[in-house]
Amino acid sequence: MAKAINPFIVTGKIESDYFCDRVSESARLIKSLVNGNNMVVISPRRMGKTGLIQFCYEKPEIKDSYDTFFIDILHTSSLKEFTYILGKEIFESLVPRSKTMSNLFLQTLKSISGKFGFDPFTNLPTFNVELGDIQRPEYTLEEIFTYLAAADKPCIVAIDEFQQIAKYPEKNVEALLRTHIQKIRNSHFIFAGSERHLMQEMFTSSARPFYQSADILELNAIDDPIYVKFIMELFESRGRTISKEVVERVYHLFKGHTYFIQKTFNEAFSDTLPGEECTLETLNQSIDNLIAGNATIFREILSNIPEKQKELLYAIARDGEAERITSSEFLKKHSLSSASSIQSAIKKLLEKDLVTELNKKYSVTDKLFAMWINTIYGKKFNL
Repeated sequence: MAKAINPFIVTGKIESDYFCDRVSESARLIKSLVNGNNMVVISPRRMGKTGLIQFCYEKPEIKDSYDTFFIDILHTSSLKEFTYILGKEIFESLVPRSKTMSNLFLQTLKSISGKFGFDPFTNLPTFNVELGDIQRPEYTLEEIFTYLAAADKPCIVAIDEFQQIAKYPEKNVEALLRTHIQKIRNSHFIFAGSERHLMQEMFTSSARPFYQSADILELNAIDDPIYVKFIMELFESRGRTISKEVVERVYHLFKGHTYFIQKTFNEAFSDTLPGEECTLETLNQSIDNLIAGNATIFREILSNIPEKQKELLYAIARDGEAERITSSEFLKKHSLSSASSIQSAIKKLLEKDLVTELNKKYSVTDKLFAMWINTIYGKKFNL
């Protein structure tokens, strides 16, 4: 008997049967792109923006008419790294699609063309370029955009965690990219980001190069009735049951945060046999397993955080959502030293994306990390 496929996908592309809602968001994204616009997608990390973009890429309106590319630049720290991963993504996506266009790409990138290799078994070129081979990233980037302008199909390029370019040591990256993008006619761009204040400033401030250069879509949590029904149906379609109340508890625990909900039910589904019911006990154990499985990573994160930042991080984790964090009430409640030290600490925690701010409320970005921190204080989690 074939093993049932776990329907709660947490990595890779998500097929339409396993993709929950986002009907209006996907329709708006597709409409904007096919009408020749660029798009900004803003959401907290792990809320599903990557899945939404890849889902839209598979729709006929996009798949049949465009070459699509996707890069995540969260880990990058310079224009050189940005140029490297953009070039690598375009090349590796093109090779299986079109030999003609991959050869054109090689010919266009004259600054590094001598660094490409060749696979004698597949008779195809290979991307043997090292980061250090890019000596003049501004010039190589210009060559990449020259290629995009000459592509035989219109292109869509998604850049995830786009706010990272504002942190590069080079001071002209925004202006440089904006100049290239506004010149190109057959390529459209999706700028996705999780640091809301930075993304909004980049695209809504008249002093910034990308001002009013793209439509803006803010991605919020999927409405609970829709998500709860979706989860129950996935269990039922595979011969398992789960109560509405139980699903709602998980939804509200993670405040509709897509990744953590999917991860929890992925774990719980694997522990629920056909004909059985997924219970609170099963879900509590699933979440415990997820927290324990990440404990080593969480300890490593804490080991690299200075004491003052750590004290504030603990305080925010204990509150769940913290408000007025420089008030005397908050300082006294959590035995914190001063408002000035809090202001300095919160700035660093936000920069590191360890804490998220929304509507003047602060929370630990990784919900499992927040739960793990609370276990330090003996606050065991239970649904």
